Amino acid sequence: MSAVWINPMGSFHFRSRIHGFNALHSRAASNRLLCFSLVKAATEDGFVVVEDDIHALLEILPRDLQENLRNEPRKDQLLEVVLDLGRLPEARFLGESGGQYLRNTEISLRELEQAQKAVGEFGGDNRAGIEGTLHRISAIRSRKGLIVGLTCRVGRAVTGHVEMVRDLLQYKESILFLGRPGVGKTTVMREIARVLADELHRRVVIVDTSNEIGGDGDVPHAAIGGARRMQVPQPSMQHRVMIEAVENHMPEVVIVDEIGTEAEALACRSIAERGVMLIGTAHGERMGNIIKNPTLSDLVGGIETVTLGDEEARARRSQKSILERKAPPTFPFLIEMRERNYWVTHRTERSVDMLLHGKKPLVEVRKRDDQFKVVIERWTTYDEDGI
Repeated sequence: MSAVWINPMGSFHFRSRIHGFNALHSRAASNRLLCFSLVKAATEDGFVVVEDDIHALLEILPRDLQENLRNEPRKDQLLEVVLDLGRLPEARFLGESGGQYLRNTEISLRELEQAQKAVGEFGGDNRAGIEGTLHRISAIRSRKGLIVGLTCRVGRAVTGHVEMVRDLLQYKESILFLGRPGVGKTTVMREIARVLADELHRRVVIVDTSNEIGGDGDVPHAAIGGARRMQVPQPSMQHRVMIEAVENHMPEVVIVDEIGTEAEALACRSIAERGVMLIGTAHGERMGNIIKNPTLSDLVGGIETVTLGDEEARARRSQKSILERKAPPTFPFLIEMRERNYWVTHRTERSVDMLLHGKKPLVEVRKRDDQFKVVIERWTTYDEDGI
């Protein structure tokens, strides 16, 4: 087992808004300005959090909840606020299980209506945003279409994640990220977009279905740097916008969040076959989840049943009917984001073949040490069983 150390803190220049004075952002490629608020100190995971406009999220909440959260000592770790009709409002924090009730009276229908008016119109995926920020508001509706619950999720621009994969970006090969909700996949997409556009000088187009990567509003958030952003009118149209991005705007890199349908998987293959680098995410915690998912298995090459001849079956010491990968994978690299600072990297083609044959592939484990440096452990045996 070999290990490689990488400095986790890349350069990150910005324009901050401090008491009305603006510090100029410096970037080699252009004079584009970023509009972040104060940069916080490094977190426990070794990342730098750029805390932008959390007050904008608080303003849509009932007034007493605003005061509670402004005085909350863990405000920097706030993950989301949950408002459900007839229930106590709840705040959830990063790294903590469960939540904390913010008061001892239930949320009323009037309070939900006021929050909805402050947010504006929800899209077909029941998501909305606050213009100029990365915050996401998601609605729960009754059978009659009435909003009976809101999940108000804090959006933050974070730098430091990209150091976990900076070496892979040099290969110009597509990368698929897996991970449970909340592990930081969208945050990684946002920073990769900035680094590819501003530091590696690639033509980057983000297909932003719910405005999560580039923020709400017609002008994308400065956290994506010089990357361009295409908004999607309806979630069902994401695959069409992906193809339109390639045909109309000549990108070198296309970034897409939450690949979830067969049409989107086929669009990814079409884009990859045109020589365009893809950076994408999909729901699932392990490679096996994608292999077994008939909708998304094409992302890793797809699976087919092959019948072997008698001699071949005896030579392989296997059954006559076996599973084989039927095509090259759309994404040559697949990364399982187990935790924010613990990733497992696959060379997709090799790992899929070995898993289908019931073997454990060799992978790279990427994590941070006690000094927040990225450590890459190569030739590590995968900790999941074969398919």
